[in-house]
Amino acid sequence: MIIAGPCSVESESQILATARALAEIPAVSLLRGGIWKPRTRPDAFEGRGEEGLAWLLQAKKETGLPTATEVATPEHLELALKYEVDALWIGARTVVNPFSVQQLADGLRGVDVPIFVKNPVAPDLNLWIGAFERLQKAGVKQLFAIHRGFSYYKESPYRNFPMWEIPIELTQRINVPIITDVSHICGNRELLLPTAQKALDLASDGLMIECHVHPEEALTDARQQITPDVLKTMLEKLVFRSKDTGCVERDLAGLRGEIDDIDDELLQLLARRMEVSAQIGEYKKRHNVTVVQMDRWRKILSDHVSTGRELGLDEELVNAVFEAIHHASIQRQIF
Repeated sequence: MIIAGPCSVESESQILATARALAEIPAVSLLRGGIWKPRTRPDAFEGRGEEGLAWLLQAKKETGLPTATEVATPEHLELALKYEVDALWIGARTVVNPFSVQQLADGLRGVDVPIFVKNPVAPDLNLWIGAFERLQKAGVKQLFAIHRGFSYYKESPYRNFPMWEIPIELTQRINVPIITDVSHICGNRELLLPTAQKALDLASDGLMIECHVHPEEALTDARQQITPDVLKTMLEKLVFRSKDTGCVERDLAGLRGEIDDIDDELLQLLARRMEVSAQIGEYKKRHNVTVVQMDRWRKILSDHVSTGRELGLDEELVNAVFEAIHHASIQRQIF
């Protein structure tokens, strides 16, 4: 599933021109367009409202592309359905508020349209799952997840850090297709292609990509939007891998079995390490020695990172693993 269209429906001519161009790309299955924009600052462009819905409906009738837009309130929902919007999504800022999600869920009782739920701004998996549960209890049948990345306190090339492990875990806990909103993850059109390929390699069920006939003139998120022509070229470069694992399962079975064996060994080694840590803790107590010697720990971590680098391991991975082990060892020594 490829969902494409402008971040915001800005004018009749803009949405019609964009829709016409996207209709020429067979892979595009939904025309997206923001009608109400939740802006951080009050004087920013906040969308065209009902007027924009009329333009979106016109684009749908002219091109045949089904439409999708974001709703945040019951009033938005009522108007979107009035103008025959085919699919709706609940945005990241709305998902963080269970009261708002519940209001939308109540408004969707008896409504049979696809509902896409973006992940909350913060990396809170339970909050994301809770939104799906509220919608399911309201009887919504067609549910999809949109992974649009998460706010991140560290410096990153991304606008919203992907944290791929969170959407992967989501699909392990609830059965919903995942659409990756690469535009909001990247915040920069230069990163779109490799990020989209990464999403597809991780078995994403589709992509949401913001397109505008004149991205540099866009009233919202100009840096992350691309033209329909660029989208067409990008889709031609992407490798869409089969999600039907039946034909490859046998080939993967041996490798997966090897990973299972390695994981068992890792667990046994970790258990042994914790036993030794406990013995060290007892020794330190008897000899009145502090639990943590930071100079020694810094050298150990530096040596591990260096060894890991020689073995082709990512420095961030080695740091994360041994920081976690060190923390657990300290806890074992204290208690």
